[in-house]
Amino acid sequence: MFMVRLLYISKTNGGFNSDGIESILASARKNNEKMDVTGMLCFSHKYFMQCLEGDRDNVNKIYHQIANDERHSDIVILQYSEIFTRDFSEWSMGYVPDTSITKELNLKYSNTAEFQPYLMAGESAHQFLLSLRDSLPSI
Repeated sequence: MFMVRLLYISKTNGGFNSDGIESILASARKNNEKMDVTGMLCFSHKYFMQCLEGDRDNVNKIYHQIANDERHSDIVILQYSEIFTRDFSEWSMGYVPDTSITKELNLKYSNTAEFQPYLMAGESAHQFLLSLRDSLPSI
């Protein structure tokens, strides 16, 4: 089977607190591990940015579950491509809270100092997540 990388962004529906995000992460880590899918989630209180990597069928299944989740709206796929290696192989689902998103990173990969993922191109979003990955410990 082919390995793919899917990177999407969405807006949150309603307020999320740390308990809600922890619940999402626990579920994602458990399900992703079963399906050999790896990735990273970047969350602000307005937006989700997530990268999923793995077998094409498994990544597609997970994405369709997310797309049908009422906690997301305005979902946009920024990047979907076949890959040879994973960029987030150490995480079933790495997590970056908005407190780790810096003005400098935002300016480097978008045209604003604020985290506005709808203003990022697919490759910019991918590089943004790689920079965040490199600043975090493995999980």
